Amino acid sequence: MTDSLYKNLNAYINNSRAEFEAKLETLVNIPSISMDPERKGDIQRCADTAVEFLKGIGAKAEAIPTKGNPVVVGEIITDPKNPTVSIYNHMDVQPADASEWNKAPFTFDKVGDRYEGRGTTDDKGPGLTALFAVKYAMDHGVPINVKFIWELEEEIGSPNFESFVKANKNRLKTDSVLVSDTIWIARGKPAVPYGLRGLQAITLTLETHAKDIHSGLVGGAARNPIGELCDVVAKCYDANTGKVKIKGFYDDVRKATKAEIGSFVNSGFTSKGFKKAHEIKSLRPNLKSEGDVLQAIMSLPTFELHGIVGGYSGPGVKTIVPHKAEAKISMRLVPNQSPAKILKLVKDFIKQINPDVKVNAEHALEPFLGEFGGPYADAARTAMKFAFGKDPAFTREGGSIGAVVTMQNHLKCPISFLGLSLPEHGYHAKNENYDWGQTSGGIKMFVKYFEEIARL
Repeated sequence: MTDSLYKNLNAYINNSRAEFEAKLETLVNIPSISMDPERKGDIQRCADTAVEFLKGIGAKAEAIPTKGNPVVVGEIITDPKNPTVSIYNHMDVQPADASEWNKAPFTFDKVGDRYEGRGTTDDKGPGLTALFAVKYAMDHGVPINVKFIWELEEEIGSPNFESFVKANKNRLKTDSVLVSDTIWIARGKPAVPYGLRGLQAITLTLETHAKDIHSGLVGGAARNPIGELCDVVAKCYDANTGKVKIKGFYDDVRKATKAEIGSFVNSGFTSKGFKKAHEIKSLRPNLKSEGDVLQAIMSLPTFELHGIVGGYSGPGVKTIVPHKAEAKISMRLVPNQSPAKILKLVKDFIKQINPDVKVNAEHALEPFLGEFGGPYADAARTAMKFAFGKDPAFTREGGSIGAVVTMQNHLKCPISFLGLSLPEHGYHAKNENYDWGQTSGGIKMFVKYFEEIARL
């Protein structure tokens, strides 16, 4: 089968380009923003389009309702005796501020080999890349069964995904899961993640009086909630180094081994390239080496302040003492850390500093750690090298994918990551894009991966 499988693969990829681009344009032009309640109609339109695309390659497919947004599922069963792989992607997207973009965010544009628009790389482009690979593998007799799980709430923390999985556990039964929603460290150097950070988000609120008051009348006597929250946050962590000061915060951290750190460094990462890709002017002064930076973004927990709300934010200065303030904070967590335990530590710590501050728990996700080695990791390594010509580095993702932990807990099978996005593709950023090079290589990669796991 091997010779016949790859004989026509390059021709298939080239001949499929126009169809791939047309389908990507259709999806990108649908603003499937899961955090915007006014986009419910667009979410449903995206789900219906996804079902149509899956049926187009011969899959049985439908959009299954949940309490929130639907989940699109599909399957192609070649033989019940064949191994089954489930492919997870998401079709919902982040919002986009049109004033920051160089084009309309939800209008697909093709510029040479580059595809521009919200959702091109996160995660509609990689999802379609896998779809085109499945079609080729099925048409050429690769002995596997394939299931598709396309979520439409990933960008809001997958609040209804666990109930969906529990309700459809038998239908979703599989031998392995393949996720294509991750990022390489550098173009030209493939990366296979095997871990994800978890998350505990919180808001801190403090109300010190009933209304905003003229500072000329009360300044110097009235409490200032913004100032007090700034003091609380400063006591929680060192903004210069990122080091968290909360007692017990690091107790359960599973430290990366020398072999893991070596693999991180082998990813093609450079601090210069990292800063350029993300338009960062400078890094924290305590990060002295590439390994230091990589551990900070992959294998160590974080404490980040995302915004402080309160008082007057218009032009000039309005001399009032605000009555209320809120700080928005997230903590990325690493393997062995528990969101519930971290939340309690934070609450207890802040209560000692300022008992008037209310700590409100927002969404939480458990961290994930997969296999650094083993047959599925070997299959991923082989597939990446076949498609892109280089052995991949095994890395950990700094972000979170809530659905992965849910699938690990309930489907109880190996989970592999074969992502295609690059730092310059702009995950969650302005001018998001994807490209034909990653698409064409990705189709090859997935086909090879399917052939490899069919033998397991």
